[in-house]
Amino acid sequence: MPNALEKRFETARYNANIVKPVAAESLWEKRISNHVAYALLMYTGLQIFVVMQAIRGEGASILPYMGLVALVGIVIPLCRRVEKRWQRLVRSGTSEAELGRAYRGDRLGIWLFAIGFPFGFVALFKGLQTLI
Repeated sequence: MPNALEKRFETARYNANIVKPVAAESLWEKRISNHVAYALLMYTGLQIFVVMQAIRGEGASILPYMGLVALVGIVIPLCRRVEKRWQRLVRSGTSEAELGRAYRGDRLGIWLFAIGFPFGFVALFKGLQTLI
């Protein structure tokens, strides 16, 4: 009858044969991931300092803060989706030239959204405020 230590070694050998090693993150994935992270910081900062100043009301309402949390919470899954797209792109065997073009386009889109959405939201909010 095997003792507890032998059972653990047997389980570890069994699991080592099942688990497939994860591919190392490529340079393209790291680069896009860095842009996503920095853009998310920029987006959150603009939400705090631009949007919150624009929608601050007379009373001490928590509603604008809940809206801020919701907007950031919606954007995080979108950022993760971009990173997963790049994992698929890199592992699909796409050529370096195509990856370069896709990288430039995605990078531009990430930054335009990160900077443009808070200002667009404020413009929409102010426009609706003048109508009401």
